[in-house]
Amino acid sequence: MKSKGSKVVTVRKLVLLLSGLVAGGIAVTIFSTPDAFYATYGIELAGNTNLTNELKAPAGVLFVAALLMLAGVFRARLTSVSLIAATVIYLPYGLSRSLSIAVDGVPSGGLVGAAIFEIAIGVVCLLVLINGRNGHNAHTTN
Repeated sequence: MKSKGSKVVTVRKLVLLLSGLVAGGIAVTIFSTPDAFYATYGIELAGNTNLTNELKAPAGVLFVAALLMLAGVFRARLTSVSLIAATVIYLPYGLSRSLSIAVDGVPSGGLVGAAIFEIAIGVVCLLVLINGRNGHNAHTTN
């Protein structure tokens, strides 16, 4: 039977693993097949080099953040920093999309879904982070 502390560690690692894999997958897809990735949202790049360049720049930041999120899965001392990174990547993305919806109107269903997913995963990361800071943080050596 697992102790409460090991269950907390497992949840934290699972949240970081999911967060890191999703962010990394999105970043790699934007780098490798931007036309196909954005077409799923109804965005046509159509050889627009300037737009492609502009969209790949934040993908680089997203990729580095994904590496940091994944580092927290393997190094206990990086877990809090990794959760902070996940929170500050996902929540602002989702909240910015929500602001855009309020100001600019409703985009494609895929982009609305992305906003919901980003907010949800950002909130989960924040809750796991807060839970760890409130004395429920289980320490492991890895």
